[in-house]
Amino acid sequence: MTSETESFPEIREAVRRLCADFPGEYWQKLDRERAYPTAFVTALTEAGFLSVLIPEEYGGSGLGLQAATAVLEEIHRSGCNGGACHAQMYTMGTVLKHGSDAQKQMYLPKVASGELRLQAFGVTEPTAGTDTTRIRTFAKRTGDKYVVNGQKIWISRAEHSDLMVLLVRTTPREECAKPSDGISVLLVDMRQALGNGLTIRPIRTMLNHATTELFFDDLEVPAANLIGEEGRGFRYILSGMNAERILIASECIGDGRFFIDRASAYAKDRNVFGRAIGENQGIQFPIARAYVQLSAASGMVDAAARMFDEGRDCGTEANMAKMLASEASWYAADMCVQTHGGFGFAEEYDVERKFRETRLYQVAPISTNLILSHVATHALGLPKSF
Repeated sequence: MTSETESFPEIREAVRRLCADFPGEYWQKLDRERAYPTAFVTALTEAGFLSVLIPEEYGGSGLGLQAATAVLEEIHRSGCNGGACHAQMYTMGTVLKHGSDAQKQMYLPKVASGELRLQAFGVTEPTAGTDTTRIRTFAKRTGDKYVVNGQKIWISRAEHSDLMVLLVRTTPREECAKPSDGISVLLVDMRQALGNGLTIRPIRTMLNHATTELFFDDLEVPAANLIGEEGRGFRYILSGMNAERILIASECIGDGRFFIDRASAYAKDRNVFGRAIGENQGIQFPIARAYVQLSAASGMVDAAARMFDEGRDCGTEANMAKMLASEASWYAADMCVQTHGGFGFAEEYDVERKFRETRLYQVAPISTNLILSHVATHALGLPKSF
């Protein structure tokens, strides 16, 4: 399932070669131990793949989102998982676009080299969910520092990140003209914060995704770590969220290609009743349908990434790309398990692991229903339902 017009062929080939050093056995062992893929993330960092979006002046490659989607797609097609490190690609964009010159000079070169890990994105809260304007974590300015109190949930990689982009309220919601006002962004040094007002509690889930819950109890953050202007943080993270949706969509495309590749190979090799099961239309047609659906979704992802790189408003396109890609990948995952039969549930085939991993993207980073709500109101002009 290779296109003759694949974008960034050199990058894709380099990613494939790197991923070949991290076969299924590597990921199976991590799954059993609930361990973080440190060696894999280190290899990606040293190869420069995680700094693809950082400008050359700060030590990165200075490429666009289209190049980043090629990296993540190939990681997932190869049977690996970019979820352990993909946030570093888009989270640093908040610093790049809205940080001061001093913040950029201080942090971006170290993120690009791997000296600092910027993996954690502290947004979601138990009582707010995806209604970000209702977050309660509050940062009170006291002299030259902010004092943070509150709670975050579903924050991945917090235990494996040196820095975190943290969204907080700095003005109570009821005192703001608009719900999105009064929200600010702080850059938190996790090394200093842990044990000094920050507590991290791991959350065990159905997949090995280093997910945690965070508790802030009078955590002090230097006022110099405020990104941009106080009270404008909600606007700052929107472009990052679009990048996140597009990059997640590219991972789904990679997952889908993995499932189609595996199912096609198995259908050719597996013989039952004296012939390859791939000769049966009952096996062929679902694989073909998965290919058609994934090809269409891939076109939407490419279009959204191109719009992002051109600096155009792509909120609707980013959401549509994520929805189409996640649904195409999930169909391909189900098809692949069905094609393999009982072997689809066996750890050694890696199908069950990837099946669990790709299921996440029906829910995160935004659910399908909320995407439909966005399209209904922003693209179709329908009244808001909430």
